[in-house]
Amino acid sequence: MDRSLRIALALDARPCRYSGPLPMRVGYPVSLPEELFRDFPEGTELVCIPDPPDQEIQIDVWIPDPYTNRALRAWPWLRGVRLVLSMLAGTEWIPPIVGPRVTVCNARGAHNICTAEWTVASILAMLKYFPLYNEIQREGRWKRRFEAPPHYAAISGDTRPYYPPVMLEELTGKAVLLVGYGSIGKEIERMLAPFHVRLTRVAKSARPEESVHAITELDSLLPRAEVIVLILPSTDETMGLIGVQQFALMQHGALLVNAARGPIVDTHALVEALRSGRIRAAIDVTDPEPLPEDHPLWTCPNVMITPHIGGSSAQFTPRALRIAAAELRRYMNGEPLHNVVQAAI
Repeated sequence: MDRSLRIALALDARPCRYSGPLPMRVGYPVSLPEELFRDFPEGTELVCIPDPPDQEIQIDVWIPDPYTNRALRAWPWLRGVRLVLSMLAGTEWIPPIVGPRVTVCNARGAHNICTAEWTVASILAMLKYFPLYNEIQREGRWKRRFEAPPHYAAISGDTRPYYPPVMLEELTGKAVLLVGYGSIGKEIERMLAPFHVRLTRVAKSARPEESVHAITELDSLLPRAEVIVLILPSTDETMGLIGVQQFALMQHGALLVNAARGPIVDTHALVEALRSGRIRAAIDVTDPEPLPEDHPLWTCPNVMITPHIGGSSAQFTPRALRIAAAELRRYMNGEPLHNVVQAAI
């Protein structure tokens, strides 16, 4: 089937209040199979955008490639774009390149499940010492399990004798500081509920009706947290939010989980904090990214690093495109859009 095949051109099948010309041309990246667009509304024409394009392409709506470098290669060839429907929640790079006359929408909700599952899984993996036990498995040395008790004593500062020895920790009942309380943050809270954690919520602004603290209170909240989860957007205000001062405020053995953006954490300060043995971390994002092979963060103690995969599951793309299809349908019907991050002027 031709990738630029028009879909559902029986325009009289459903009244459309959109005032512009039809069909509406929707550009999508060549990396996505056409069958994923089956839910797009009547009156749209799919236009496949090759990587890289070799000629100018006239479209009304652009669905950028999830890989920013590919999307940036495509943009100079695109003409007529009035609406950008990103497949991602993070869109900070899009407004500067498309300009103020283009409406930009993100895919709020597309990442919720997979990112929240990564977050909870990473917390459990670190508290159950899975990185250590994975090393033991690879070496086939059962007796290395007795490295766990001194590891616990060193990271927690709790040197009391235990019998049987401490081989892992429990999440249930721990104090969790959730820094970022958007749709992903709320999904993380939902998944943590069975563990009966003592949750403190933080967002850009205080929301007393939801018991949400303002980000300006962060330093006063850090000393009480056993687990700190970062799931807030990358902005000028959040860049370097966690630095030397914040690491110093964290209690001995605190677990920092970054499922947001790398620059939110000062990488040099993170390396020093990990090397000191005072804190531990599970991170899916880094600064710089990709993390160079010789970067000291790779070899720091008490850290688990995944290469920015927290939002990538088999269910992600279909979910993101269903969100885009619903947004496009509202746009064509003249209805308010739900996920606007930049309204055209």
